[in-house]
Amino acid sequence: MLPSSVDVIRIPTAGPGDTSGLIGLIEAGRIDPKSILAILGKTEGNGGVNDFTREYATVALASALARYLDATPAEVEQRIAFVMSGGTEGVLSPHITVFTRTQNSGSHVERAQARRLSIGIAHTRDFLPEELGRQPQIRETAAAVRRAMTDAGIEDAADVHFVQVKCPLLTSERVDAAAARKAATVTKNAYASMGYSRGASALGVAFALGEVAAEPREEDVLRRWDLFSSVASSSAGIELMHNVVVVMGNSVASSSDLVIGHAVMKDAIDAAAIKAALGSVGLRADAMADPAVAGRIVNIFAKAEASPDGFVRGLRHTMLNDTDVSSTRHARAAVGGLVSGLAGTSAVYVSGGAEHQGPAGGGPIAVIVRA
Repeated sequence: MLPSSVDVIRIPTAGPGDTSGLIGLIEAGRIDPKSILAILGKTEGNGGVNDFTREYATVALASALARYLDATPAEVEQRIAFVMSGGTEGVLSPHITVFTRTQNSGSHVERAQARRLSIGIAHTRDFLPEELGRQPQIRETAAAVRRAMTDAGIEDAADVHFVQVKCPLLTSERVDAAAARKAATVTKNAYASMGYSRGASALGVAFALGEVAAEPREEDVLRRWDLFSSVASSSAGIELMHNVVVVMGNSVASSSDLVIGHAVMKDAIDAAAIKAALGSVGLRADAMADPAVAGRIVNIFAKAEASPDGFVRGLRHTMLNDTDVSSTRHARAAVGGLVSGLAGTSAVYVSGGAEHQGPAGGGPIAVIVRA
């Protein structure tokens, strides 16, 4: 088996349509566009149903890469996994993270002794509107996770440290289309559908990785908070009708100089979990003031949500009752500030809405560093 070489590059953006940083690195020879496997981004939209910065960023990136790949933008979107997460509240800084993968040359290469970062991608089929938040989405996501693990060369679920899923949401048009076929959607509320889609997708990840004993039922979505994945991160958007799955883990099939580790935040103020995530890849939080230490961090990925019971460690929070600002925006700002302060950088990927992604009110946090 020829090991693959994985690299990860974080690029600041001046806006959701800004591709200049990526194109500059391509023109300079730093990034081979043919090696790009996935691009994850944080855009400065509202992260809600009508956050079109996600689609705008995806179209801009696909269009910019099309001429380098001799493909149409639509073909680029099929080739590369684009996951744009809206919402850069507080100190969060807009950016994209580019994942590249190349196969090492040579007639025979020994398997690496140490496990290094490896990534794999997969797509589900397109879903019908009435399938979102229900059994088909759980089952199809689980199958896609398994395919992505194979693509990454990861054999043991214990070596998986983060699974990013981009999933669809319902719109009034999609609800009406289902109704016209005499089918009922899980909800008619577009904003609520984001949680159902994220939750079903996360339960699919949990099932694929053996984090739950049996396949979750659709009745469990947004009800059985004891069922969750410790590595799933789901982000819902209007720009697609299928799930995009990106599996990140460590594998002996990778010759990368990067490594990934993770921990699980039990709530939105769990600084100990962030320190544990840093520690899992050999970093100490109290050493992050040293630029040489902080500079080893390639990126940090975390989930954030307002605790559904309305409390954080026994004290009431108001995030769920604010009719001016959605709870996901509150949560991203809170967790983003905590992660940024401990990591020494605000260009971190914090996604809101952590239904079944870690314990209720908490969420997974993963760190990629240069080993």
